[in-house]
Amino acid sequence: MVKQHDLPQGRPLVEGLNPEAVIADKAYDAHDFLEFLSQKEILIVIPHKKNRKEKRNCDFFRYKERHLVECCFNKIKHFRRVFSRFDKLATKYLAFLQFVSTLIWLR
Repeated sequence: MVKQHDLPQGRPLVEGLNPEAVIADKAYDAHDFLEFLSQKEILIVIPHKKNRKEKRNCDFFRYKERHLVECCFNKIKHFRRVFSRFDKLATKYLAFLQFVSTLIWLR
């Protein structure tokens, strides 16, 4: 099995949208992807990799918002039906995600 990284999915995720900023981890620090975001005039909130020759600034105050999303995914994964994806239909899966989100919110 060949392991794939997330970077090839970065461009298709952003192409149909008009976001103000893209907040991502160091894995998305690739010249082509950053150039694509710059051309669309999207604010880049991606820390640079250690081996990058051209260092860039990163707004770490905004980058902290990414942590909130990661924590949300971790809480959702505690529900077995979500992480195992027992539901075959996307509508049922979405409905259960909404239910789980409500349970987390009510805690």
